Amino acid sequence: MCSDKGHCSPEKPAQGPPSLPARFGLLLIWVYRHSLSLVMGRGCRYAPTCSDYTGDAIRRFGLWAGGWVGLARILRCNPWGPSGYDPVPDQLPESARWYLPWRYGQWTGDHMEDSSRLS
Repeated sequence: MCSDKGHCSPEKPAQGPPSLPARFGLLLIWVYRHSLSLVMGRGCRYAPTCSDYTGDAIRRFGLWAGGWVGLARILRCNPWGPSGYDPVPDQLPESARWYLPWRYGQWTGDHMEDSSRLS
């Protein structure tokens, strides 16, 4: 989309307000950020942080699919996993189905570009 002055910005897909289940998931993330996260510390191996990533995934894909995408990221965030810039995918894998939820997530860091890795 371009403004009158010729400044263009990439368009994001149109997203409506989150569903009620998605709002519940976002509320849980908010509670985590304002309670447990304060005790555990705010260090994360990835950018964006795991809670930001999961929140964005839930907003983009809904609670079920976005929750699985976020869970895969949280489980990747360990001392033996990769680190660096890892944005939420633009779309879900073609093999993902609601009854095969493990196919939603990227369970290893193989999808990350070498230039964006810190490890």
